[in-house]
Amino acid sequence: MTTEHTARMNFTKAAPKVFQAMIDLTAAAKEGLDHSLVELVQIRASQINHCAYCLLMHTTDARKAGESEERVNLVSAWHEAPTFFSEKEQAALALTEAVTLLPNGVSDEVYARAAEHFDEAELAKLIGVIFAINAWNRIAVTTSKVPGTA
Repeated sequence: MTTEHTARMNFTKAAPKVFQAMIDLTAAAKEGLDHSLVELVQIRASQINHCAYCLLMHTTDARKAGESEERVNLVSAWHEAPTFFSEKEQAALALTEAVTLLPNGVSDEVYARAAEHFDEAELAKLIGVIFAINAWNRIAVTTSKVPGTA
């Protein structure tokens, strides 16, 4: 059963400067980080935020970039499937969850775990990626962006 779903607004057209700033922020944050890791982070945040638009986009992008079905399918259960993800990826996913669920805080343990795998510049960019995908999720969910549309 399908129901008609339409977006509340076209954010890109309604706020083109904000949209471009988000594009620029995302590009700057991703620069120099492993593409697969970035996609895993974007998938996990989008799952937590229930952003169907971004979830479809980033699972599709991850697969196109060569990510395995098993890993894409297990991102939401990475805690229970640690052998599918490197220590570095697990640290990034833990940080993603902590930053996305910010009211719970980012513990010293989660931050230190990430800092073990990323130098300061990489960690700053990873935080930027997490920030950016959370902002994109909030834009898409708020405007009721339709998955699979431009």
